[in-house]
Amino acid sequence: MRVSVSSARCSKINHGRVMELQEDRTADPQGDVPASLRVLIAEDDAALRHGLQVQVARWGYEPIVCDDGDAARLVLAGEDPPALAVLDWSMPGTDGITLCREIRATPALSTMYVMLLTAHDTREQIVAGLSGGADEYIVKPFDWTVLQARMKTGARIAALQRKLALRVHQLQHALDMVKQLSGLLPICSYCKKIRRDGNYWQQLEAYVSEHTEAEFSHGVCPDCFEAAKKEFGL
Repeated sequence: MRVSVSSARCSKINHGRVMELQEDRTADPQGDVPASLRVLIAEDDAALRHGLQVQVARWGYEPIVCDDGDAARLVLAGEDPPALAVLDWSMPGTDGITLCREIRATPALSTMYVMLLTAHDTREQIVAGLSGGADEYIVKPFDWTVLQARMKTGARIAALQRKLALRVHQLQHALDMVKQLSGLLPICSYCKKIRRDGNYWQQLEAYVSEHTEAEFSHGVCPDCFEAAKKEFGL
């Protein structure tokens, strides 16, 4: 599936470059691209943007294509942003380096892997790009096989970061549950029910089962057994 987010600003298409990109049918020989991983592509050059869209889809990803930084910002602000972004440094509207900084300043985008495309190749510019939040700094013109390899690395890192974030969330949830059971529990001294919020009383077994993975197996302790025998005259 290919998704395009477009504005009115596009550069002229260089038909020779487009044909060259379409003829490069480099496939992923290892086939280890994460399933349905979406990639944001923000590039104002129409020919290169089309080439990126074609190649990224051919490599097994789902490209989301924007022709300027403002359109890319809308995608990043969505409910389910892509795991990987390929951003041109120099674009109309918001440039790539500004988007990098915004991504790094946004907790919801903390696991995103960012690749910065640029014609700037001085040491100062490279340092500025990486310091601004880019994970990869790729100078144009680039080799498509190198881009594919770097994108595969980025996809793997992004997937690992998302798994780690999920584990952290699960651990925090577990700690929250422990805290609920470590506090002071108001319990009835007669029926042993637990008082919850809103003056709602709940059976002890139900409360513990709801807040832990414990299950109850009922029996009779020796003291209660002896008391029952006396009560029934046994």
